[in-house]
Amino acid sequence: MSTEPDRRQRRPEQVSPVVALLTLSSVWDAELGAALSDLRLTTRKYALLAHIHGAPGISFSELARRSQITVQSAHTAVKALVADKLVQDATAHAGAASNLRSTPAGEAALREAGERVAALDARLHQSAPALAAALITTDDEPHLAR
Repeated sequence: MSTEPDRRQRRPEQVSPVVALLTLSSVWDAELGAALSDLRLTTRKYALLAHIHGAPGISFSELARRSQITVQSAHTAVKALVADKLVQDATAHAGAASNLRSTPAGEAALREAGERVAALDARLHQSAPALAAALITTDDEPHLAR
C-alpha cells in the first residue's frame, strides 16, 4: 500500500510569482507590440525613442546604458528609427560623437504611442488592480512598490 496521497486529493501546486509575472509580462508585451505596430515601433524602439526624446543629443553609449542593451544593439535599433524618419543623428561627419534627436514624426509617434500605452494601462488597472498598483513606481529603477 502506497503512502503517497491519491493525486485527485492533492492540492494544486502553487504558481511561482516569478513565473506568473513573466507569463503576464509576455502577454502584455504582445499586446503592446500589437498596439504599436502600425506606428513602426516595437517595445524596444518605443523605449529608445522615449529616451531620445527625453535627452535630445544623447549619445549611443548613453542610450545603450539607459536601455540596458549593448551599444551595437542601440546602433541597430536607431538605424531602423532613422530609416523610419522617427529619429535623426545630427552628427556632422563620420567619427564624430552622435547627436541623436527625435524628429517631428518621432514626436507624433511618441504621443500616439503614449495614448495607446495609457489605454493598455487602464485595461490592466481594470483587470488586475492590485497588480497594477504594485507595479507603479515613481523613479527610474524598476521595482515593486513597497
